[in-house]
Amino acid sequence: MVTLVLALFVCCVTLSAQKFAIFSDIHVTPGNANEAKLKAAVAEVNKSDVDYVLVSGDLTNEGSDEQLHNVKSIFDAFTKPYYIIPGNHENTWSQSACKTFNDLWGADRFVFTVGDLVVVGMNCGPFMKMGDGHIKQEDLIWLDKILSEKVKPGMKVLSVNHYPILDDLDNYRDYVAILKKYPVITHQCGHYHRWRLYETDGINGLIVRALDMGNGDYGYTLLNVDLKSNWIHVYNKILDKAPVPMYAYKMNTEYYDSPAPASLPTKEDARFAVEKVFADNATIFTRLGLDEKNIYFGNSLGFCKALDKQTHKVKWEYKTAAMLYSRPAVDRKYVVLPTADRRLVWLDKKSGKETYAFNADGPYVADGVIEKGILYQGGYKTFQAWDIAKHKLVWRFDDIDNYCQAAPVVDGGDVIFGAWDTYLRSLNKKSGKLQWKWNNGKTVNLFSPGNVVPVVTADKVVVVAPDRVATAVDRKSGKQIWREKNENKVRESLGRSEDGKVAYAKTMDGELVAMSTEGNSYKLLWKTDLGIGYEHAPCIVIEHDGFVYAGSRHGQLSIVDAATHQLVVSYPMGTSEVNGFEVDANGDVYCSLIEGTIFKITRK
Repeated sequence: MVTLVLALFVCCVTLSAQKFAIFSDIHVTPGNANEAKLKAAVAEVNKSDVDYVLVSGDLTNEGSDEQLHNVKSIFDAFTKPYYIIPGNHENTWSQSACKTFNDLWGADRFVFTVGDLVVVGMNCGPFMKMGDGHIKQEDLIWLDKILSEKVKPGMKVLSVNHYPILDDLDNYRDYVAILKKYPVITHQCGHYHRWRLYETDGINGLIVRALDMGNGDYGYTLLNVDLKSNWIHVYNKILDKAPVPMYAYKMNTEYYDSPAPASLPTKEDARFAVEKVFADNATIFTRLGLDEKNIYFGNSLGFCKALDKQTHKVKWEYKTAAMLYSRPAVDRKYVVLPTADRRLVWLDKKSGKETYAFNADGPYVADGVIEKGILYQGGYKTFQAWDIAKHKLVWRFDDIDNYCQAAPVVDGGDVIFGAWDTYLRSLNKKSGKLQWKWNNGKTVNLFSPGNVVPVVTADKVVVVAPDRVATAVDRKSGKQIWREKNENKVRESLGRSEDGKVAYAKTMDGELVAMSTEGNSYKLLWKTDLGIGYEHAPCIVIEHDGFVYAGSRHGQLSIVDAATHQLVVSYPMGTSEVNGFEVDANGDVYCSLIEGTIFKITRK
């Protein structure tokens, strides 16, 4: 266990200690109070005997390019070497789809050596949608490789991340398994805006303060690492005040295996077979595009790949310059790829070779929909319709103040979609003209219906959003028909029955609720506990052949009988978020998980 010895702070700190200033959860926007306090803190550190500065995420509030450039200009005033990683506020709502951070600082991970100490830090998301923290697969591979190269006998390791190595980092077990191969003296993080010392498998974990702790308490953390005496000392450094001792603990590099966390009960049904068909060497953020022969997806290394359904082998791959978030849109001849490097790319389906590309004004993170040869595609502050065969823009709608993320619904003469500017919109399919827009009464972008595929019926549009409320609006006018009273804590996971009479939503308590889309008042039809506990994954819900499919933040597949409302399958596919479900022409259901795996669910 971690030993706290506050009385030994003064006598244990020696001249051999490496002194780090740690900044976490800074949350600076141009002109806010934190901006001035951060500038004061930088000036204070420059005058101190600190050796190095570590910045462990949440530099901004919304990860916009303006906010990131502003913070960098402040940090560049450091006269001490500083090393930086992003946090969830840079990753989840990034204007550039996480590209600008890497452009400004070179990478979202770092490693450096100070004498016998190797300091290593990396990004842990979540990336461009609500989710738990997640270490990308390629970063886990890099971590093991770089530590095996740099850690020589007698050396120690200081690990840095934005999240603690606890269960709100979905693949923390994989992370910890690598760290335990090396003498890690502590893992440092932020995220929670509070002090905490904890332990995972014998690794000491340290959660540090935010820049602003409330009530005028602005400051940072001082960390003294003394390899000679084998002690770590932690101080609370309030601006313009003397450091206050917080923790002192002996370095521990003797680890153990904690009991594995209790897994959810597996419930199988002889009518369904679940098969893993592929595991990538990178993380997969995209849903899957399907045709008769292939599965198409993008990964965090920027590759779009075509996977053969029969052999499960990669047929071709195409490299882009940034992580991919949008599902490849599949047509007869082309795969149209919306990229985060600000392009729409036409790829030949057989070869994967680029045949045409359109340079956009901002990154694409949304899924597009193809109907009768026209691609309806949301972008950054824009929504577009493209004639795929002619490589021609049909129309463009630009009255949007943020990015689109989820797929639109194209039905009849309407294109209906949400965006992260608080609005749900209906456009005319032929002209792209606005027919109506609706707002849930919230002015904060983060409560927008930005990442939900609406349920559209003949007369209604049903949506859920991070305000935790389901709402139905009139399809023709956009006027609100009903709004439930936060009784179920729905969020962004929504779907519809095959006949359109039911809207399904996954709640934050891990339940599946069925709401009627008929009539002019809210009506809850039934509710089934999926047994998954706290839940927030924005994975779409689908009904197929009388069964409802839902995916969790921790890779759990749930299948519910739509007629009996009974949970018939509960299957652990992995540990990370399910991105979404797709049904192919044969009736097979496919899905991808963030950890880089693809599954096929077959009805026997």
